[in-house]
Amino acid sequence: MIIESIELAFQTHFNRVPIIVRSPARINIIGEHTACSDGYVMPVAIDIAIYVAVSRRNDEEIHLYAESYGEAFQAKLSDLKQTEKDWVNYILGVADQLQKWGYHIGGFNLYIDGDVPLGTRLSSSAAIACATGYALMELFSLSASKLDLVKIAQMTEQGFAGVENGFIDQFAAVFGKRGNAILLDCKSMFYDYIPLKLNGYQLVLLNTNIKYSLSNSASTLVRAQCEQGLAWVKANISQVTSLSEVNIKMLDKYVKHKDIDVYRKCKFIIEENQRIISAAEQLKNGNLKGLGQAMFQAHDGLREFYQVSCKKLDFLVDSVKSLPYVLGARMMGEGFDGCTLSIVKEEKIDEFIEKITQAYEDEFSKKLDSYVVETDDGVTLIL
Repeated sequence: MIIESIELAFQTHFNRVPIIVRSPARINIIGEHTACSDGYVMPVAIDIAIYVAVSRRNDEEIHLYAESYGEAFQAKLSDLKQTEKDWVNYILGVADQLQKWGYHIGGFNLYIDGDVPLGTRLSSSAAIACATGYALMELFSLSASKLDLVKIAQMTEQGFAGVENGFIDQFAAVFGKRGNAILLDCKSMFYDYIPLKLNGYQLVLLNTNIKYSLSNSASTLVRAQCEQGLAWVKANISQVTSLSEVNIKMLDKYVKHKDIDVYRKCKFIIEENQRIISAAEQLKNGNLKGLGQAMFQAHDGLREFYQVSCKKLDFLVDSVKSLPYVLGARMMGEGFDGCTLSIVKEEKIDEFIEKITQAYEDEFSKKLDSYVVETDDGVTLIL
């Protein structure tokens, strides 16, 4: 239904027949904050997405319309500038990057819509950039690889949109595969698809509906602490280049006596990397319960060692630990706000959502949103 409505809306706004591209949102099954230390991550593309429809123009102008905001915007290819509208920056930034990479593109019309909930930390910005990039590559027959698209989308966010980020969101949006998680080594860029067989369970997101304005600065501080810990290790073992190469014995010897808080942050990264590798093996062996336990452990580490959780996220995880039909749960994302991820028995999902929603509202007098999601493919041309 959404495809037909997008096609109709595009024709209404631009009087053209478009091509339509879908780019998924993403979650991490396990593995938070490990990417910036060249560790492992395990992202999954999910079945909520951003949709971009495009057509060529006969001039060098860009005409945009965002359904979610009810806003239009126009620009010239020869004069692309950052604006106050984030959604515009992600689109113009991709056009800017494509030209900087040496690709020739002409003017285009672009309509954007989607069903990614705002404020959920599900990487909607990466989905916009990847959808735009893929659509323009198709529209202008550009011979770029999937990895090129990841890099272009990442550089769009870092450069034009002014957002400091890694490449995990974009990688999941492009390389996602239905029925699988991606085990990605952030240092080598080697990746492997890990079958995610839920066998009667489903993935449920619970959105706290809070927005912590200082989450970026807090995350920057934590990363700086990890860099300090690495520097102390490198001062004694020069061949070490990242925390992914450090073990607990090294931390105990070179970091613990200097700063216990730095030690705890680094310890979380090392243990989280170990959990990711273990979780991948659990999935390969069909041990979903083992994965769930790793998720609970990951949340405990994020709360106690990395210290990026908050009262509401902790409540949503702690409240489900005793439920026999929940295998695991943890906070997702940078921390302090956003969603938790739970693995819930399919036949108990309605009961689960009703119980936890009521408990959350009773505790905090705040609305809780829930989303049942499934794995999906990466960015795709659908029309």
